[in-house]
Amino acid sequence: MANLIVTGGAGFIGANFVRHWRKISPNDGIVVLDALTYAGNPANIADVSNITLVEGDICDTALVSQLLADHAIDTIVHFAAESHVDRSITGPDAFVTTNVVGTHSLLKAAKTAWLDKGTGMPHRFHHVSTDEVYGTLEADDPAFSETTPYAPNSPYSASKAGSDHLVRAYQHTYGLETTTSNCSNNYGPYQFPEKLIPLFTLNALSGRKLPIYGDGMNVRDWLHVEDHCVGIERILRDGRVGETYNVGGGQELPNIEVIREICRGVDAAFAQNPGLADRFPDAPAAQGRSSEELMTYVEDRKGHDRRYAIDETKIRGELGYAPARNFPQGFAETLHWYLNNENWWQPLIERANINR
Repeated sequence: MANLIVTGGAGFIGANFVRHWRKISPNDGIVVLDALTYAGNPANIADVSNITLVEGDICDTALVSQLLADHAIDTIVHFAAESHVDRSITGPDAFVTTNVVGTHSLLKAAKTAWLDKGTGMPHRFHHVSTDEVYGTLEADDPAFSETTPYAPNSPYSASKAGSDHLVRAYQHTYGLETTTSNCSNNYGPYQFPEKLIPLFTLNALSGRKLPIYGDGMNVRDWLHVEDHCVGIERILRDGRVGETYNVGGGQELPNIEVIREICRGVDAAFAQNPGLADRFPDAPAAQGRSSEELMTYVEDRKGHDRRYAIDETKIRGELGYAPARNFPQGFAETLHWYLNNENWWQPLIERANINR
C-alpha cells in the first residue's frame, strides 16, 4: 500500500490520473493538493472515493511538509503547473512562480521528509513534464528522444525545462529518488476548454469560429490522457530512479487535420442523433451544413513551434508501454464525453469567459 500526494490532482491530467490510480489501487491513500485556480475543478474528482482534497499552493513548503508527515506520504506525483502557452506569452511571471519555484518547494519538502530526517523510507518523486522543452523540429528531423538537447522557445516551456533540471539536480546531488516523464499533447475528458480539442469542439457546437494559427500545418503528437496515465503508472511501478521517459501517443498530425477530424466528428454525431440539433441549434451541423465552414485562419502565435514528435522507444522497451488508441478512436471517445457532460463544461465557459 502506497500513500500519494498528487499535485494538481483537480486539473485535467491530474484528475484523470487520480481516477486511474484509484481504479487500479483501491486501497492506496491519495491526497490531492491543488490551488484550485481557474483550471482546477473539484468536480473533476468529486465522485472518486476515499481521497483527501487539500486546497493549497505547492509554493507553501510548510504545508507540503505537514501533508507529507500527516499522511505518511511515500510518493509525490507532480502535475501542478501553469500550462497554456498563450497565457505564458502574455503573463510569464505565474509560470516561473508555479513551475519553477513551486517544483523547488516540493523538492525541498520531499528531501527534508525522506532524506534529511533519516527515515530511510522508500520513496518516489515523479515529475510530469512536456515535450515542448525540446524546442521545435523541422519536417525531416528525428523525433524527440530522452537525449535530445533542451531548447525551449516559450516562457511556458522554459519554465518546465527549469523544473526538469531541478528534479534532475535533486536526484544527482542529494539522492532523492526521482523520475521524470515528458509527454506529448494530451486530450480527453475533463480538459479545460481553452485547449485546442475541447475549445474547437465546443465552438463547433455553438457555431463560433474555429481560429487556425498561421497555415495550420504545425504538427503535434496527440496522446489520449488515459494512455498517458498508464504510462505514468508504468514509470512509478517499474521505472528506474533518476531516469526520464518520453510518453507519446504515436499520432503525429498537423493541426489542420486535427481540426478537420473535430468537424467530421461533430457533423457525424448530429447526423446520427437528430436530438443534438435541439440542444445546439447554432451549430452548422444542426442545419445539415458542415462544421468546416467555421474554420478561419488568423495571425500565427508568437514563437509558434513548427513540429513536435515523440520517440517512445525507451518506455516501450523498458516498461512495455504502448498507447491503446489512435487519434480517431481517442477523439470519438472524447467527443462522446463532451456531448454527454454539458453540465460539466457549460459553467466553466460562463465563469471563465473564455475567448472563443
